Amino acid sequence: MVTKSTTRIMWTVNAALLPGLLVLSYYYGWGYVANLAIALPVGLALEVVCLKARGQQVTVTDGSAVTTTLILALALPPNTPGFVIAIAMLGAIVLAKHLYGGLGHNVFNPAMVGYALVLVSFPQALASWPLLGPELGPALVDANTGATVLTTFKYREGLTVLEIWQPEAGFGYVGGLGWEWANGGFLLGGLYLCWRRLIAWRVAAGMLLALGLLAILWYDGGSSASAGSPLFHWLSAGTMLAAFFVVTDPVTHPNDFSSQWLFGLLVGTLTFVIRTWGSYPDGIAFAVIVANAATPYLNHVFRRRHAQATG
Repeated sequence: MVTKSTTRIMWTVNAALLPGLLVLSYYYGWGYVANLAIALPVGLALEVVCLKARGQQVTVTDGSAVTTTLILALALPPNTPGFVIAIAMLGAIVLAKHLYGGLGHNVFNPAMVGYALVLVSFPQALASWPLLGPELGPALVDANTGATVLTTFKYREGLTVLEIWQPEAGFGYVGGLGWEWANGGFLLGGLYLCWRRLIAWRVAAGMLLALGLLAILWYDGGSSASAGSPLFHWLSAGTMLAAFFVVTDPVTHPNDFSSQWLFGLLVGTLTFVIRTWGSYPDGIAFAVIVANAATPYLNHVFRRRHAQATG
């Protein structure tokens, strides 16, 4: 059941995404707005169709479908082909949300299911990103496309960190060019949500802690075998977007404080493992989905422990 409190929280979360969106628009021009122009009407239309098919009250004002749309549009490369966005929205709204019973009943984060679906189905479409100009400035997008910095860093063929770290290759000061500042925007919005006590900060902290500690262990100062510094992992791709707006989805993470730490640590660990040794340059979506699958078990274990302690 959608309450006024749920609606207020969802729209506050949507507003907290705006700083990151504005930064990305500063660097990529209208690319992310174009994503939203396709994702938003498709997502809302699918939401209405699903609600009607399930005999539920038809409304999109609760903000949940908009949140899923925003996260997906921001996770995908700017100017993603429309059919790819539509399939991602189909996976998110229909498969991950309504087939599990709708808002509050989904087992897996809808946005990550939609993203993983198109990542596996259309890897080339998600691997090519517009190249930013070497100077830091507004909308300095090259007409060509190239690999993400995570891809370039992972497959650098024996080069040291210093040798590969060039603006022309998409690198900024400490992370991906443009994305290091966008992650700052998502961090700002996420900290606001933490301050308002609208999200479980332990989940985000656990993810970032695991990712940072593992990066320290495998950084080795920047040799050809280095896995990248903590700042590189925190400020490249959509790490802060995931930490504060994806893994903190209250429906798909555990309820107990201790299990929330474990959940976040699991997401961060899996993300680092996939980024470093897996087949995909980034593993956030897969890490979140696997951790979501563990949530019922974590809830069960800690409920049983509480029952034994109070019994």
